[in-house]
Amino acid sequence: MGFIKRFFRNVFREGAMPAGTSSFEHLSEEELETHLSVARYGDYTLSDAVRPSYDLQVVPAQGYRHDAYRDEQSRSSVPVIMAAVTRERLFETFMDLLEPLGFTVDVVLETSHNRDRSGHTDLYREHIDLPVLKSILYEYEDLLTNDGCTGIAVLNPDVPHEIQFDEHKLLILYGEHLADFELLLHERGVTLDEQLKFITEAEHVHSSSDAFTRQFEELKMRLGMDGEY
Repeated sequence: MGFIKRFFRNVFREGAMPAGTSSFEHLSEEELETHLSVARYGDYTLSDAVRPSYDLQVVPAQGYRHDAYRDEQSRSSVPVIMAAVTRERLFETFMDLLEPLGFTVDVVLETSHNRDRSGHTDLYREHIDLPVLKSILYEYEDLLTNDGCTGIAVLNPDVPHEIQFDEHKLLILYGEHLADFELLLHERGVTLDEQLKFITEAEHVHSSSDAFTRQFEELKMRLGMDGEY
């Protein structure tokens, strides 16, 4: 099923917006369908998980930039790399980024399939061998790449590093000493642009489906997750 059919069946716009401010609000069905059918912007292709605002407040593009995560309680700051990778290389790049984490990792699955709850739910699994995890994830490549209500993070608390493949299909890397990860991005043609804007920084829409919801439940069981984090 394509993005258009999923949009009309099961879609949400992130964030509460005042009436009259959404770029989608007064579109005809034809205008909406035309916009949502566009996946390629220059040499960058979006997955089916997300689309930008109709007025293209942010034009999707490949690249990465540096950022920082600030913990207000501890007043600490953790280096972050945020990256957008074209769909053709997105999943394999994510899988390759997992290698420096070590042999045993923890996994967090993120879901916003349940529309009765605000935000998203995190499910946690500790201590899984990375080769076993990657074997399972390859079976769910379509879900992880194209479902706008599924995200995953893989981490090693002993390093510590965390690689997040979020609902917007951005790759977000947390931790000190990220040079090896930067090198890997460069090897895959993802270049540094400190002025890069991501689709999350403006209005956008996510796409999902009942089939993806069922696949998420299967993946959750395969990973032995039965509780929230």
